[in-house]
Amino acid sequence: MSFVSKHGLWSAAQRSAAKRMLKDVERRGLKAVRFSFADQHGILRGKTVAVGALGAALANGVTITTTLLAKDTSHKTVFPVFTAGGGFGMPEMEGAADFLIVADPATFRVLPWAPGTGWVLCDLYFASGRPVPFDTRRLLRIALEKLARAGFEFLAGLEIEFHVFKVADPHLRPEDSGQPGTPPEVSLLTTGYQYLTEQKYDVIDPVVHMLRTHLEQLQLPLRSFEVEFGPSQCEITLAAMRGMGSADAMLLFRSAVKQIAQRNGYHATFMCRPKLPNVMSSGWHLHQSLIDRKSGLNCFVSRKDFLSETGKQYLSGLLAHAKGAAALCTPTINGYKRYRPYSLAPDHIHWGRDNRGAMLRVIGAPGDPATRIENRAGEPGANPYLYFASQIYSGLDGLDRKLAPPPSAHAPYETKADFLPRTLSEALAHLKADKVLRDGIGAGFIDYYCRIKEAEIARFNLEVSEWEHREYFDLL
Repeated sequence: MSFVSKHGLWSAAQRSAAKRMLKDVERRGLKAVRFSFADQHGILRGKTVAVGALGAALANGVTITTTLLAKDTSHKTVFPVFTAGGGFGMPEMEGAADFLIVADPATFRVLPWAPGTGWVLCDLYFASGRPVPFDTRRLLRIALEKLARAGFEFLAGLEIEFHVFKVADPHLRPEDSGQPGTPPEVSLLTTGYQYLTEQKYDVIDPVVHMLRTHLEQLQLPLRSFEVEFGPSQCEITLAAMRGMGSADAMLLFRSAVKQIAQRNGYHATFMCRPKLPNVMSSGWHLHQSLIDRKSGLNCFVSRKDFLSETGKQYLSGLLAHAKGAAALCTPTINGYKRYRPYSLAPDHIHWGRDNRGAMLRVIGAPGDPATRIENRAGEPGANPYLYFASQIYSGLDGLDRKLAPPPSAHAPYETKADFLPRTLSEALAHLKADKVLRDGIGAGFIDYYCRIKEAEIARFNLEVSEWEHREYFDLL
């Protein structure tokens, strides 16, 4: 009996999808399929399987080392994996042992930029069949199941800002290698700050066309293509999708954009604020609402008001847990440099009606079926599964406690309200102390996640920055 069958890992729909996948691979003459999973940072990792081994890989999963789950963003291993319990207190994690990545055949795609190559997203299991507790896709699935028991489905639309540069020097000399290596030297595609001007869009249109052509073939729900505020900055929006679909789409979108750009001499980055002269910060604006599972209607719509009682309570939950959720929606040291006043990015924890300076922008009117809440706090590099889960547990707490929101912040940078965390360290402290998020996502995962992030912060604090050298070298 196969691993998948023995442990009952696929639904009937997934079993049917696996059969279609095998037929599609044969019909298209594919040579390989990438088995990928999202790590703790939302970065795709995995192995490429030859077509001759595909059937066995689908049935039994693909082995992969557990150390991938112990790494920070520089690929440094944070946990002592060669000690008892591997630093996790879990025998399955000792000694760089293997776990299994098991395909979700419903996610199968053919990668248009990689000849003869398919792709499938995977879930994580130990050899015993037990789910790996650090699988962030599974953590979102659990949150969605809890939301479903409350009678709702999560609906999310995505606005993703990012930069695309022309590669001037890829820095591929041996001395550029490291952990991490030297990033590429780049040049801009546009100059100046000409937000949504057609002339600047036409300058970047060849690159957007290249991206759009491939992204369409991935069946992503593309909605709009925009030239953003800063030089060489773009925004692409995706239409709303239910449940896991939107998080999976974000993961595939980011990875696809970077790979397509790289193959064509460009560097795409979802880093929040690159250290380049005159370059602006990028955000990830998450539009969300709840759908009633019985009627299929938007639960945020009110006949008489801008937001229903359900919507107001959900909004209040997002505000109540914004400090704790910050480490999940803005998980990098760099991302907190975006929280600044008068910048189209939030710096306080409040909401506003159609106000882009507020952390939560409420969009809608009485009877508007597209009524929703836009969270503007996230950075584009966030792990979508953790970001979504943080929103669901925060919103559910608002519903459970029937919280009421404060008045709308019409002048968001002047209205008195708590500040968002100013650093990742501060955000991690709030995450550890947030009982709702800790109980929902799991105390074990929160402690694990914070340990990895604290290791990144420790490395950062040991680096001598340009600011320090400029500030003190001559003065002292």
